[in-house]
Amino acid sequence: MFNIQKCFVAVCLIATIASAQARDYRYSDAHLHLVDFFQESAGVSKLIEAMDAGNIDHAMVSGIPVAKKWHENEPKRPRYYAGDDAPVYWYSATDVIIAAAMEELDEQQRKRFHPFLSGFNPNDKNAATHIRRMLELNPGLWQGIGEIFTRHDDITALTEGDTPRANNEALAKVYHLAAEFDLPVMLHSNLTSKRERNPLYLAELEEPLRNHPHTRFIWAHAGTSMELHRHQEELDFLLPTVTRLLDDYPNLYIDLSWTMLRPYLLDKDDKPRAEWLELVERHPTRFMLGSDVVGRFDSLAEGMQAFDPFLDGLSEKVAHRVARENFLEILPAKR
Repeated sequence: MFNIQKCFVAVCLIATIASAQARDYRYSDAHLHLVDFFQESAGVSKLIEAMDAGNIDHAMVSGIPVAKKWHENEPKRPRYYAGDDAPVYWYSATDVIIAAAMEELDEQQRKRFHPFLSGFNPNDKNAATHIRRMLELNPGLWQGIGEIFTRHDDITALTEGDTPRANNEALAKVYHLAAEFDLPVMLHSNLTSKRERNPLYLAELEEPLRNHPHTRFIWAHAGTSMELHRHQEELDFLLPTVTRLLDDYPNLYIDLSWTMLRPYLLDKDDKPRAEWLELVERHPTRFMLGSDVVGRFDSLAEGMQAFDPFLDGLSEKVAHRVARENFLEILPAKR
């Protein structure tokens, strides 16, 4: 009898694995930058090729709100924002580049893209006025705001001017405007610094969640970054923090882009971690996937498909929601 039970369990496990392997995921990329930190891009036609190759039906597309300076004293142009000590500066023309790229597309292609407006200084109380002007210049184009850079480790250190905070006055005006136009806001706000092993900056995120209940916030990478991982590997307080915030704030959504994949969603053997599966199942409409690619798209398909082992651990309906539908349903056109 015991052996029969073992065989039955084994057959059930094999059936579950086979069912997961048979899933045909279609994706929405909820976090994609058409340009890099020099405001350059492989182009929207290359992006479409990469999306088609990776079963990516839809993509949030934004610029980069800062540009990297090639300093007079540097003989070689840096290849990335962290390539040297030259600063980055706020760059509003990034949105003009996005708008121009969208104009290149025919009507069917255009439906696949969901532009977010990001080219403003989040320390400037004129930012909301600028955003309103951009919305009026291109009516119907913009479907969200962000990625807004606030706490962002090395980018913060290199940015000219004051450090932006998610709870400053300038951004409060932006959040009010987002609610007025029914636009989701993608916010990058690191949960902590490179060395503090506690949620040091949590209050900066939680205050706007509490004070702007009619604004939908997408928390980029759930407050993590690769630089944090280099110094701390895994934030042991991340899961309980995200759990509480989701329970307390129905206007919060989580972008599971690449810095969340390891060590949080998958273990060292690329197996899905049960505690994160459980959290997503509890909040099946609140998580979405993103590649966070910047300007080049060769790795796009591989980056999105890297989430498949985690998706396979979810119930099939929830897996498809996370892979594709949740991002689309947060957009104003779906509401």
